[in-house]
Amino acid sequence: MAGFVRRNFDAADETRPFEDGKGRLDLVETDQGSVGRAVFEPGWRWSEHVKPLAGTESCQAAHTGYVVSGRMKVVMDSGESVEVAPGDFVSIEPGHDAWVVGDDPCVMLDWTGFGEYARTGG
Repeated sequence: MAGFVRRNFDAADETRPFEDGKGRLDLVETDQGSVGRAVFEPGWRWSEHVKPLAGTESCQAAHTGYVVSGRMKVVMDSGESVEVAPGDFVSIEPGHDAWVVGDDPCVMLDWTGFGEYARTGG
């Protein structure tokens, strides 16, 4: 269909679960690349629930995204940190850990960093 693309994350092209049932990544593929919606459940932490899949010491994906709901703390390998919340646009460079803050799931959309995210060796 020319002119626009309409996709729904509830009918994603691929869903990747995180370790220990702590959430999932839903991906839709477009001509411009992958777009992801991640649901990070309370208790989720990258270094516990994605690191075993990625096989790296910290997250090496660059993220450009939007926080839909919930809160997350992001700590760069350098020690710099930020807490993100609903309505925040985020741009996060490779080399970080992150975890859900509070008792609510954190839902994020990402249009640059989720193509290889939570994939074995990715």
